[in-house]
Amino acid sequence: MVRTRPLPLVDATPETVAPFGMLIATDARVPPLRSRFYGDAVEIRKPARLVNDAQIELSVARLKRRPLVASWLERHPKHTQAFIPLGARPFVMILAPPGEAPLPDPATVVALRFGGTQGVALHLGTWHEFPLALEDDTEIVVLLRHETARDLQTDQGNEATGPDLEKRDLAMRLGLTFRVEA
Repeated sequence: MVRTRPLPLVDATPETVAPFGMLIATDARVPPLRSRFYGDAVEIRKPARLVNDAQIELSVARLKRRPLVASWLERHPKHTQAFIPLGARPFVMILAPPGEAPLPDPATVVALRFGGTQGVALHLGTWHEFPLALEDDTEIVVLLRHETARDLQTDQGNEATGPDLEKRDLAMRLGLTFRVEA
């Protein structure tokens, strides 16, 4: 029997995102860098540090609304995956902090709402479900390792595994799914 645990939806802020990654947004708390060529006309902020040891892929995912439920969570130990919205549409991510255990601790799973002007760069090993759209045709830039994208396409029953991928079926392994209370 599979139980469903409700997750309250919490707005993404630097503080609520900190256990899982770094908020990508224009934030006055991150001092801007200025170009000697453009002076005050260009401000550059570096809100997140990306880590990767191989070829990275940039893709754009167009999302349709689907149930705000997670039966799977995945993590990547070799790269800091990033999700950056286009078009100012909000999205939800279901997240659990990184850890050494082979599965995420269900007590640590949260649902964060990212405004259409915020993205996230996940810490190495952060458990997550792929972003969930709150509006149809939400577009999100996804940065990930090339081999991880390939490994997500391999059929290994109801899960996927690779050198930088652990996608786990929580309904099968824990008898548990997560539902966002919007």
